[in-house]
Amino acid sequence: MAYYIGIDIGGTNIACGVVNDSCEIIARSKVKTNAPRPYAEILEDIKQAVRLACEDAKIAPSEAEAIGIGCPGTCNNGVVEYSNNLGFVNVPIRDDIQTEFGVKTYLGNDADAAAFGEFVAGAAKGATNAVAITLGTGVGAGIIINGKLYSGSNCAGGEIGHTVLVVDGRQCTCGRKGCFETYSSATGLIRTTNEAAQRNPDSIVAKLIEADGRTSARTAYNALKQGCPVGKEITDEFVKYLAVGIANTINIFQPDILCIGGGVCNEGDTLLVPLKKTVAEQVYTKNSAKNTEIAVCKLGNDAGIIGAAMLYRSV
Repeated sequence: MAYYIGIDIGGTNIACGVVNDSCEIIARSKVKTNAPRPYAEILEDIKQAVRLACEDAKIAPSEAEAIGIGCPGTCNNGVVEYSNNLGFVNVPIRDDIQTEFGVKTYLGNDADAAAFGEFVAGAAKGATNAVAITLGTGVGAGIIINGKLYSGSNCAGGEIGHTVLVVDGRQCTCGRKGCFETYSSATGLIRTTNEAAQRNPDSIVAKLIEADGRTSARTAYNALKQGCPVGKEITDEFVKYLAVGIANTINIFQPDILCIGGGVCNEGDTLLVPLKKTVAEQVYTKNSAKNTEIAVCKLGNDAGIIGAAMLYRSV
């Protein structure tokens, strides 16, 4: 049995797993990222996460066939050139980990790693061309073409969340206005929900926010299930923008499958049925004999670990 180590670096946690050649996580560890802080300190905790996962798997790190790292930001030739979440600027993380453990190490963007996880072991398994979109704080994406991750000539490709849906629309953290993620991320849905609740203070949506003491990406859907017309208005708008972003992506890449992930996808058919219908009305290839399948990601938080561990397959 061969073993691979996958490291998924997030703003909150560093998750590490030992993955077998069937793409199953057989041992794992997690330590706090505590970002922002000096790279040298975070690096030591990454090393510790590797040691803890390997201890759980009862193997030495040096026994692994490969190590893969998924990290937020622009990752180019083994270097994290910039990660605003972590405060990394030109850090040679691949070589630092490779030197520490003596195992061939690979580095990729965290969204790319998660997408590759779905490609090798999740919803996109068996595809040749695939796109995975995660609806979280932002809209992250990974693109696989002919079985290989595509990241562009500068390793910063795939920023589907920063394509514009509404000219002069909502301000985005990237500096543009009207980006896909300002409407279709969990953050965007929460904003839409809050704005609708303010306009409709007597609605079920507003009452749920007051009762919960917070707004989540599921508030509007919970209101919808209680027959709230404002909940329906919010979710219809969310699906409208999400469908435009997905149809744009399909029109560009024509993948075999496009899978979406994130907590809102737990709504199942309540989200998927109207989404698929709206996308089907908008894609250029609506009359094609072979259309892109839309599915929900299967691996959840494990996608980043599995995809990182398998990054060696994408070189």
